[in-house]
Amino acid sequence: MSTRHAVCKLVIGSMVAAAASGVCAIGHAARAPVDPGVRGGPAGAGGPLQSLTVDETAFFQDGLTRFVTIESASGPQNNGLGPRFNSQSCLSCHAQPNVGGSSPASNPLIGVASFKGAKNVIPWFITAQGPVREARFKRSPDGTDDGSVHNLFVITGRSDAGGCNIAQPNFLPAGNALTAQNGNPNIVFRIPTPMFGAGLIEAIPDSAILANMTADARPKKQMGIFGHPNAHQSGNVNRSANDGTITRFGWKAQNKSLLMFAGEAYNVEMGVTNQLFPQEREEAPDCVLNATPEDTSSFTTAAPANSGQNVTALSDIEAFADFMRMLAPPTPAPDTPSTKRGRDAFIGVGCALCHTPSFTTGRAAASGSSTKPSAALSNQPVNLWSDLLVHHMGRDLADGITQGGAGPDEFRTAPLWGLGQRIFFLHDGRTTDLLKAIEAHRSRDSEANRIIDQFDRLGREQQQDIVNFLRGL
Repeated sequence: MSTRHAVCKLVIGSMVAAAASGVCAIGHAARAPVDPGVRGGPAGAGGPLQSLTVDETAFFQDGLTRFVTIESASGPQNNGLGPRFNSQSCLSCHAQPNVGGSSPASNPLIGVASFKGAKNVIPWFITAQGPVREARFKRSPDGTDDGSVHNLFVITGRSDAGGCNIAQPNFLPAGNALTAQNGNPNIVFRIPTPMFGAGLIEAIPDSAILANMTADARPKKQMGIFGHPNAHQSGNVNRSANDGTITRFGWKAQNKSLLMFAGEAYNVEMGVTNQLFPQEREEAPDCVLNATPEDTSSFTTAAPANSGQNVTALSDIEAFADFMRMLAPPTPAPDTPSTKRGRDAFIGVGCALCHTPSFTTGRAAASGSSTKPSAALSNQPVNLWSDLLVHHMGRDLADGITQGGAGPDEFRTAPLWGLGQRIFFLHDGRTTDLLKAIEAHRSRDSEANRIIDQFDRLGREQQQDIVNFLRGL
């Protein structure tokens, strides 16, 4: 069999015939592995965990309803947006391939910029087919270290903005709009992380993460791989500066829990103050439109009237956390001979030294009651392909931002489950090509350099098997 025909058979055998037609049509293109692109078919994500109780399902559905709700700057309902914000609903950032996922193919921020009469200029790094991005400034205008999110949009001009009149930040000079590279050197970018299976990640015991960190110590050392502390407890993994337990959410594992993740995002991404982050990030007098915090627990009089009893309604951030906590992990595609070989090769070259295939949640993880553990969250496999540690990724991927003890070139090992249906890769969404994302792990001072050397020494069929395996996740 010719090389061209062998590669065509391999690609078609991995259920990516659409990509194969282009590969096989041009003989020389078959000599290198190709990323077949986003896997088609059902989303396989966005639904609840199995074995939820009736009550857990009700909380999941309530959180889902709020997750997709569009916020307003002022008004009788869903108020609190802005004054500065990146988008107006959780869904706009977490939509691919379903609710709770990552950045969608059609960028919703294009419409958000002018919604309700706003006059926002669309920043150069936001394009119709590019990812949702947030912008962080390395240094403030006064020259001090910054690192915080500078929101893309303002409510100025919106019909619900009252007399608020503030200006957008200056993001110029522009660079490459699709990759977000080579523009203003003071600005770095992040794209949304998917939330599928987040409750299972939250329920992994610290002891399991620590045990995995010390496992396979010899091959990790030989490869130059070391989990790095995030905060104040040197020598261990990323830890919360509040209680010393292991943090695990966000690009730099900077958030401890789903409630912290939800509270921060509500305030930073949408400008909605809440009981975790009660102050407005912009306090211009004409822009304070609501009592703060804007998102709180809601107390209403219970029936029967005048009974003296109250019903407590969850705040939005608690509902968001419940939704994410009970969101099922993504379902991988059925195995093929190629993806099975690819899984073995992925482990064989050392990728799994950081991308740990699986953990198990604690034996008694609670959801709504600490006296009755949740069957959906307790003693469950978590096939996330991540060690949840932070690692040096080198100069070319460095974003210059320090969060906790995770320094300028350090990132949490990205969980790979669901990768087959993601569109944009790396922390800033600079590429849609999985092979380019793999090669970007090679950089000066990157812990992945020796792994990429081994990947590059593989034959093209083995490399293609690895790509097919990843697109099957």
